[in-house]
Amino acid sequence: MTTLKAHFDGKRSLVLDEPADLPVGTPLRVHVEPAPPLEEHVPGGPDDPLIRMLDLAVDAGIRDLAENADHYLYGHPKQSDQPDEQ
Repeated sequence: MTTLKAHFDGKRSLVLDEPADLPVGTPLRVHVEPAPPLEEHVPGGPDDPLIRMLDLAVDAGIRDLAENADHYLYGHPKQSDQPDEQ
């Protein structure tokens, strides 16, 4: 048995919160049970997105990445290369 997280769209559909590895057209038996309330979420716990992001963070050694993200992503001129607008 596989447990999938989903939410009700308020109309008539259950929407999966994450992709499911199921063959198209597979018949399913669905048992609906409310998840624990959001108040039970523990900030800083293992399911906290900010904590999970730390596992993915990589030090790229680029000190001005935040200021010049468009330069590194799209080749735009660096902000420090721009003349000051008066």
